Amino acid sequence: MPILKDGTIIPKLGQGTWYLGEDKSREKEETASLLAGIRKGSTLIDTAEMYGNGLSEKLISNIWSEVKREDIFLVSKVLPSNANRNKMFQACENSLRRLKTDYLDLYLYHWRGNTPLQETVDCLEELVCRGLIKRWGVSNFDVDDLEELMETEGGENCQVNQVLYHLGSRGIDYDLVPWMEDDGMVLMTYCPMAQGGRLSRQLLNDSLLKEIAAKYGISVYQLLICFTLRHDIAVSIPRSSKEAHALANAECINIKIKEEDWKKIDNKYPKPSHKMWLDME
Repeated sequence: MPILKDGTIIPKLGQGTWYLGEDKSREKEETASLLAGIRKGSTLIDTAEMYGNGLSEKLISNIWSEVKREDIFLVSKVLPSNANRNKMFQACENSLRRLKTDYLDLYLYHWRGNTPLQETVDCLEELVCRGLIKRWGVSNFDVDDLEELMETEGGENCQVNQVLYHLGSRGIDYDLVPWMEDDGMVLMTYCPMAQGGRLSRQLLNDSLLKEIAAKYGISVYQLLICFTLRHDIAVSIPRSSKEAHALANAECINIKIKEEDWKKIDNKYPKPSHKMWLDME
């Protein structure tokens, strides 16, 4: 299990909620999906005020009738436009109200905006002091952003950096992952299936990936999730709106792929040999 800088052990496999909660007719189905994953150990739930303009946060509030708040590691994010002294405190309180909870386990700065980084960090630290959040982190920060963050007062308290990572987008393997490993910062990865589209179809129909997945009796989807779990510091947050898919995702934590097969995959989809700018799509 990944360990945060403050010593907290968190689940290696969680659940994302991007696009969930936006269709009222699917509320019961999506809530059941979240609960199915939770019962299988995927107790880290990731959301953001941006997701459906708060609708994903509202959907998550449905789980409290079935699970205890202390059993869930709850993550949300603040938009860059709200990551300043005038707006962040209200934004956090709005998220808490929609989630029907009085604290967040982790609050992330969604991506960098125009607010000076020191001001944003000061606000995050104050939220910790107020007890509204247990800890904070960032999202979509590259190495230069993290280096600047470490130069700000309180920046060393950043616990997590959440970034896009999948087999078709391995840019972070060149320099960001090694930097974070040295710092002791947890890597949280989103979109293990490449967000759909042509690249996703390419991966799902890849003959090598199909062959290796069949060897272990798993789907290519599961193999792609397993890829995002390879780093010791990594947490993966695949999204699912269906109970069966949530259960299949949760099974990935127990799937062990042999190194010989990872080498075959690495040969076809190698990590980069040069710096690549952070991918967000």
